[in-house]
Amino acid sequence: MSRLEDTFLADTFWKRPVTLVKGKGAKVWDSQGKEYIDCSCGYGVALLGHCHPRVVEAIRRQSERLITCHGSFYNDAREECLSKLQKIKPDGTEKVFLSNSGAEAVETAIKLVRKFTKKKGIVAMVNSFHGKTMGALSLTWNAKYREPFVPLLDGVKFAPYGKIDKLRALVDEDVGAIFVEPVQGEGGINIPPPDYLKQVRELCDEKGVLLVLDEVQSGFGRTGKMWAHQHFGVRPDILCSSKALGGGFPIGATFARADIMDSLKRGEHSNTFGGNPLACAACAGAIEALLEDGLVENARTMGDLLKNGFSQIESKLVREVRGLGLMLGIDMRFEVMNIILKSLERGVIVLEAGKTVLRLLPPLVITKEDVQKVLSVVSESIKEEERRVFGG
Repeated sequence: MSRLEDTFLADTFWKRPVTLVKGKGAKVWDSQGKEYIDCSCGYGVALLGHCHPRVVEAIRRQSERLITCHGSFYNDAREECLSKLQKIKPDGTEKVFLSNSGAEAVETAIKLVRKFTKKKGIVAMVNSFHGKTMGALSLTWNAKYREPFVPLLDGVKFAPYGKIDKLRALVDEDVGAIFVEPVQGEGGINIPPPDYLKQVRELCDEKGVLLVLDEVQSGFGRTGKMWAHQHFGVRPDILCSSKALGGGFPIGATFARADIMDSLKRGEHSNTFGGNPLACAACAGAIEALLEDGLVENARTMGDLLKNGFSQIESKLVREVRGLGLMLGIDMRFEVMNIILKSLERGVIVLEAGKTVLRLLPPLVITKEDVQKVLSVVSESIKEEERRVFGG
């Protein structure tokens, strides 16, 4: 049977041979009724699990009252959302701009840097990923994403991640900001050296440069703290958040120091859907769940179980296991697509981060029982791939 997703929808996604129709907690089901443990969560979106009851009820209740309210009017759902966001805002930030996605949150940050510093230079990182809109794409390192769309923004340079001397050499008088992911997601689940982010913060202070942290994937409790940068003891000037922030519903947020955010005048940056009541209700429900259900602690506990379990895999394919909380990567010596498909057949959904890294972004509601199955399935899939590659 012909599918409109194959014939009418733009062909821009690599499709798994599965039609997902239902989700609850850490599990999803396909159109044939097969159950999967979802360690992809829509590339990190369903951090609270699929259809979390608090989020579902918040959306249901708000959808019956008011769905759309432009930012030129006050709104009670937006006010409630802001009161919740204020409780979890990154230290050092005082204001927030609401949008609809991670890429939009990054675009807002780029405009803030230009408006506040009056400089166009930005240093991003090798293996960075910040999005695929034109501004965010300009800060994204991988050539396969960039080259079809050049020329991009002027003044962007890339420093090796974790190398402070290389970064220092790129920060000249034209640079207004350094953009960095506290844990690189798409780039391979890369964690910087323990002192690196502090050194970046010190460099920014020394040079009068803004520090922008992209926590679209690493934030909102995923790494076992509310924000991944808290593991490293730094404060951002600007922080970008999205993905999990709405409990599965699209919303983006750019937090900034008050003086930076106040550099934007009315009309210079706005949107139609940003801060809409439905997204705000979902976000408020998601924050309630995160704070009241012990989910950040579960990220630490279950993340340690997964990391320790994967570290015990004896396979010539495995280079390294790394991660923080429930943001995990298994660096392999060969491409991982066969392992992803074999795991899918066995009922576990995992991701790639580049061609050779298995990425796992399980929901914070995952149980010890589910973790054991994930370990068993992924380990067996790796061993099967090892037999295929080396024989035996």
